[in-house]
Amino acid sequence: MLKRLKMLLFLAAGGFKTVIGGQALIEGIMMLGPDKKSVVVRKPDGELEIKTEPRRLLKDKYPFVGLPLIRGVVNFCSSMYNGVTALMWSAEFYPEDEEAEEEPSKFEKWLDEKLGNEKFTSLIITFSMVLGMLFSVFLFFLLPTALGGAVLRLFPGIPLWARNLVEGAIRVVIFLGYLILCSKLKDIHRTFQYHGAEHKTIFCYEAGLPLTVENVRAQPKHHPRCGTSFLFVVIVVSILLSSLVFSFIRVENTFARMGLHLLMLPLIVAITYEINRYVGGHEGLVCRMVRAPGMAIQRWTTFEPDDTMIQVGIKAFTEVLPETAGADQW
Repeated sequence: MLKRLKMLLFLAAGGFKTVIGGQALIEGIMMLGPDKKSVVVRKPDGELEIKTEPRRLLKDKYPFVGLPLIRGVVNFCSSMYNGVTALMWSAEFYPEDEEAEEEPSKFEKWLDEKLGNEKFTSLIITFSMVLGMLFSVFLFFLLPTALGGAVLRLFPGIPLWARNLVEGAIRVVIFLGYLILCSKLKDIHRTFQYHGAEHKTIFCYEAGLPLTVENVRAQPKHHPRCGTSFLFVVIVVSILLSSLVFSFIRVENTFARMGLHLLMLPLIVAITYEINRYVGGHEGLVCRMVRAPGMAIQRWTTFEPDDTMIQVGIKAFTEVLPETAGADQW
């Protein structure tokens, strides 16, 4: 009781921002704390399934991965892996065909026999993560470059700076169109409601309020340190960096431009991470302006949750709270 009182007094001091963040899942939420990870899923019978385990941070073993720029790429890949792992675990409670389970293929049986169940699962998760990253790279980076090349063929006299502008505009349109389309799907809409529960829970904690359904429900659903904002800043940084690079290196061949975009991608992610890390911890005018577009985009990725979803968010959050007050400060 005394420890909890100290925690509340520390939060009430004002200006507290936590490093604890999460991800919405299929009927659940994952929360990542400084030293624990928790996944909470509401099963079809209404009960909560809770999976909490310690986090093993790569920087604890290899301190150099915590250096600026390097840490951005490492944390992005780590977040992707944790997210895919949690998403697949939550999906196990909601199979597509609940009446009859599909018989494993001969290839799946062979892999399970050769690698073992744990290694086989890890392989599937890694493959899913890589596939998801490849799809994102194609959709948001390579496809706009290809379409920009098509515009150049239609208008051969267009200057190179205009092509950079066209590619950037196409990239933004595809990104927004993808988010809007996803928000219209029924199952994704529910997931985005859990996204709202995650944000509201974090806001409530940062405000120094007890984590009750009533207190959490009253919080805003759009959070300035949302992953959606991160992705949008990735798009913006890629446009700016591409325009800078291609102003010095004249590359007109579409495939060559695709290759350069792929080479720049780790640097884009690294720069974006450092930008988000800084603006997430400060409240100046410039920082609020940088966060504003990402906050606006959340209207398509974050919806009002119901009380059962808020309960999931509260449970997942409390599972990863550090024992020492302030140990999770941003």
